[in-house]
Amino acid sequence: MTFANNEGGMDIDLSAFDKNDLISVAFSEQPGVVIQVKDKKVKELLDKEGVKYTVIGNISDKRAIALKKGNESYKLDINVLRDLWYKSSYLLDRRQSGEEKAWERYQNYKNQALKFDFGNFTGKAKDLGIDMHRRTPSGVKAAVIREKGCQCDREMAYALYTAGFDVKDVHMTDLVSGREDLSDVNMIVFVGGFSNSDVLGSAKGWAGAFLYNEKARTALENFYKRPDTMSLGVCNGCQLMTELDLIYPDHDKHPRMIHNDSHKFESGFVNVNIEDSNSIMLSTLKGRRLGVWIAHGEGKFNFPYGKEKYNIALTYSYDGYPANPNGSPWSVAGICSADGRHLAMMPHLERAFLPWQWAYYPQNRKNDEVAPWIEAFVNAREWIKKNKK
Repeated sequence: MTFANNEGGMDIDLSAFDKNDLISVAFSEQPGVVIQVKDKKVKELLDKEGVKYTVIGNISDKRAIALKKGNESYKLDINVLRDLWYKSSYLLDRRQSGEEKAWERYQNYKNQALKFDFGNFTGKAKDLGIDMHRRTPSGVKAAVIREKGCQCDREMAYALYTAGFDVKDVHMTDLVSGREDLSDVNMIVFVGGFSNSDVLGSAKGWAGAFLYNEKARTALENFYKRPDTMSLGVCNGCQLMTELDLIYPDHDKHPRMIHNDSHKFESGFVNVNIEDSNSIMLSTLKGRRLGVWIAHGEGKFNFPYGKEKYNIALTYSYDGYPANPNGSPWSVAGICSADGRHLAMMPHLERAFLPWQWAYYPQNRKNDEVAPWIEAFVNAREWIKKNKK
């Protein structure tokens, strides 16, 4: 219970238990539940329901566990024990990630705290023009594009719909067959997952479905020629956008996504900073520091040019591993096109647009209806409403 934070400890007294010595009580396998509560009314509730309980202690400001039973006592250093507990993971990690990255994770796991800056975000849906119970069309259309193996389409569709889009589900077979040409949508999103199981590399098979099919390729080219369109690629979708050279089409050499420095799939909840870019979707989020999910094996950006050539929209808040989960230069987590309309990012913002979706959400924001990431979709909606031909 104390490993998850870097502050405070517990004063525990097990004198009420029958066993002769402290160690026997502490390591007994009798079934039970330990709960930490602030409100003393819980005791009244347990008494009323006939639930037996014993008060065993309190939290303390000291970073230790003071454990006693009668005249027997121990004082346990939480941070030392936490390192000992984590060491087995480090020893296993060396075999997969190598000594350097395994050691870096072992050193940093407790030093890269989640810290948030929500700016002037109110957390109220109505302040963003969102109707959480909408059941009528808005007239602003978006398409979620997926290939076999993608599995983030429903989360993305829900995020778009919540923000005010009418959402179409478009499978690659729809584009390849000509059933869909994207002419009636102003926003497309390439979703995350493992298209074609990534057997040829991340999103390479998906890219081939566009590159080597005339109908799909033409639909995509016509969409990007229109001045009133926007696009987003997340995770596998980001890998696809870089593979198709959609972000910087005028460059001779293009960014590519390569394997994480750790040589393994990384999944976690990390801090990111919204940079001062011209990204339309992230325009109102500039300067904020948020939490977001990542889940990828090939998430490292490989840039052929210097930093000045790219419109960096999103960075990991820490440069060191594992908070920068893939080793991207300049801690880059997302890039956008020169005109700000097209955004490619590895973190899953669609998995964090509601407070309960976060691994940790600020305690002082318990009444938030939506989380800050929803603003990205609202910004897209508003830009399209204003610029739609």
